[in-house]
Amino acid sequence: MKNITVAAVLAAAPFLAAAQATAPASQPASPPSGKFGFVHTERILRDSAPAMRAQKKIEAEFQKRDRELAGIADQLKRMQADLDKDAMTMTESQRRTKEREFGDLNREFQRKQREFREDLNQRRNEELAQVVEQANRVIRVIAEQEKFDIIFQEMPAYVSPRIDITDKVIKALEGKPAAK
Repeated sequence: MKNITVAAVLAAAPFLAAAQATAPASQPASPPSGKFGFVHTERILRDSAPAMRAQKKIEAEFQKRDRELAGIADQLKRMQADLDKDAMTMTESQRRTKEREFGDLNREFQRKQREFREDLNQRRNEELAQVVEQANRVIRVIAEQEKFDIIFQEMPAYVSPRIDITDKVIKALEGKPAAK
């Protein structure tokens, strides 16, 4: 492995020397400059008006099913309490029938709950994907208008507030003019 690395360095040496020879001697090498920006996507998905509207839309859409699940959960609690209270006075046959009804309802509840979570997650992902798409269009517009060379969207360890344009994006998503 060490031999391969040495061979690679030796093979690249003539190209490096040629590049150095063709560089103007009077100008020192300067680091590339540019205008950088950063956007906290998580904040956009949490704080922007389109994200909040999407959340309210999803809540309204799933409210009926959530209430239905809460009703079944209450029914299960009542059935369990009745079973616990009346188990000693019931016949074996009555107790088994009640336990079977409880088990059937509990399985039905768990199935509906699982379907609810899956549907809710799917709808949330669909709505948030639309918010991200809209935010990306706004970011492109801001980048072109303000002549940014690059805008980052992932969460690094640290971002200077100087290059954070998240507030501009949120204001643009809300239809407000962004302060420069």
